[in-house]
Amino acid sequence: MAFQIVLNGLLALIWMLLANDMTFVGFVVGYFIGMAFLFGLRRFFKKPFYLRKVWAIVKLLGLFLKELVLSNIAVIGHIVRPRLTVRPGVFAYRTELRSDWEVTLLACLITLTPGTLTLEVSPGQDTLYIHAIDIGDADELKRQIKGSFERAIREVTR
Repeated sequence: MAFQIVLNGLLALIWMLLANDMTFVGFVVGYFIGMAFLFGLRRFFKKPFYLRKVWAIVKLLGLFLKELVLSNIAVIGHIVRPRLTVRPGVFAYRTELRSDWEVTLLACLITLTPGTLTLEVSPGQDTLYIHAIDIGDADELKRQIKGSFERAIREVTR
């Protein structure tokens, strides 16, 4: 992926030189032309076209921001209620992610989302112990994590 990004930047610089347009707009135009050129030659690269990974990263960031906003609203809702109705608890979440980077990213995303905290990762890195501020249904929380964060992380890393 990094090779394709650098090659695309190099193609954009070559475009700027050939077009004699040393402006930011010239670079952007050259970058898009280089992107189209690399897309046409994608079958000659060992790795898939880099924009698929970039798009997966953008989707993961968007998912995190959405979950951040929704969980902030939920936590604020618990705070402003006159009676505290939370049911805190700890549950074990079994993950299919295997690499250190994937498990670490999942643990960090869970911890950065208000209302949840990754307490520990098992030695085999297949189970995360998560504390939730309101654990109404642990199975539902597990399905949400698997269907959102874990799926998005797999798209980025595989």
